[in-house]
This record gives sequence, C-alpha cells and structure tokens, in this order.
Amino acid sequence: MNKAELVAEVQKSLGADTSKAGAERAIEAVLEGIKKGVKKDKNVQLIGFGTFSVTKRAARDGINPQTGDKIKIKASKAVKFKAGAGLKAIL
Repeated sequence: MNKAELVAEVQKSLGADTSKAGAERAIEAVLEGIKKGVKKDKNVQLIGFGTFSVTKRAARDGINPQTGDKIKIKASKAVKFKAGAGLKAIL
C-alpha cells in the first residue's frame, strides 16, 4: 500500500463527508506527530500498533562495493519500529 492508497482507505473509513484532502491532512498530522515525538522523547508508543524508537549505531569499518576500498562509517542514529501485539495478531 502506498500513500495514495492509504489516503483513500482513511477517507473511506471516515465516511462520505470527509474529502480526500482532509484525509491526507489527517495522515500528515499523524506522521508529523510521530516525527516530533521521536525527536523530542526518543520514543512513540501506540498501544496495539507498535513503538517507534531511536537507536544508536556505532562507528564501524565498511567496504565500498564499487571499488572494494575500506571506508570508515560514522556513528549515527536510526529510527526502529517494533510491532505491537495487536499488529502481530492480525498477521
């Protein structure tokens, strides 16, 4: 499912009185809230769905696949998602 299909699904579940633009704004608001929550609190937990959290990646050595040269990869942060029980149950 891509974003356009998700917008259509949200519009369908909200009813005929909701426009496509309204459904898209709702999705954007949720995504923006998750971004702000992860940045501020380092953790966004949606009971029954899952948890978004920040994880740290240590610096490491790597290999450039095009040239085979060894390179240093800097330490970084990444967002991790762990599915909740409700989401796992429907799979």
